[in-house]
Amino acid sequence: MSTSSARTRQRVARNFIRTYGRTRFRRLLDALSSTESGQVIADEFGVSRERVRQWKNTFGEVFTYYRLHPEIERILKERNPPPRESEVA
Repeated sequence: MSTSSARTRQRVARNFIRTYGRTRFRRLLDALSSTESGQVIADEFGVSRERVRQWKNTFGEVFTYYRLHPEIERILKERNPPPRESEVA
């Protein structure tokens, strides 16, 4: 991460707070982190979806991951493989 990028993010955040206030900044960050619709956020703040997308990219990162259900994890940990479907009948 470059210091230039960090300064830009800080400047944009301070501008947002100056325009909308700290409480609304927290609201925006909560909305972004809970994956609310960009259109819903845009309507709430009176801006375009593109502006919301820019804020989203400026203020944080999106991480997507795949988590197995516990019952599938248990199957993976079993010592004996399950019988083949052709063997079950």
